[in-house]
Amino acid sequence: MIIDIGFTAGDIWNYLDKHGEVSFLKMVKDIDKPKDLALMSLGWLAREGHVEVTRYGRNDFKVKLRNR
Repeated sequence: MIIDIGFTAGDIWNYLDKHGEVSFLKMVKDIDKPKDLALMSLGWLAREGHVEVTRYGRNDFKVKLRNR
């Protein structure tokens, strides 16, 4: 499972690098990964300080890469 989380974190990183700030739900749909797996991967990236996550509406978040 940890390998899947890592690969999905890479997919998220690449997606955000290409698209900039996006809705979490749109990103999950576009990268075609299960929502639970994407949440674990996003948490990993957030814990490592690579992404910023802010609430967007009731059931969504805006996600972007942190300034490097």
